[in-house]
Amino acid sequence: MVKGSPQMWLWLKVKDMNFPEDIKYTREHEWIRVEGNEAFVGITDFAQSELGEIVFVDIDTVGETIAQAEVFGSVEAVKTVSDLNMPVRGEVLEVNAALEDHPELVNEDPYGQGWMIRIQISDIAELDTLMDAAAYKAMIG
Repeated sequence: MVKGSPQMWLWLKVKDMNFPEDIKYTREHEWIRVEGNEAFVGITDFAQSELGEIVFVDIDTVGETIAQAEVFGSVEAVKTVSDLNMPVRGEVLEVNAALEDHPELVNEDPYGQGWMIRIQISDIAELDTLMDAAAYKAMIG
């Protein structure tokens, strides 16, 4: 890599990011943490850093069953709006109510307080199509 090149900048940025080992990742930069047949879903540290300051999270799919890779909501940053894609097929049980008044939690704690939805997983086998932390890090880095 050439010093000062875009590749070097991305490598330095990714090097300092958090990639929890206990979750799975999508190519669209969502994560899923499984707890039994339920799971929490959000966007990755990389995604929130690329989007910039999150100002609004729009999810109105509670009670709906959504297929893997289908849109379950959107996230709005200062300069862009991005769709949120379901990591696996499941029913949206809950939206993180804290994000209504504090969307910045997605930036501050994407894998913790910044989670977006809790789901009931319909097909646990779909988890096998997702990436582990090492594969996700390799994809973006």
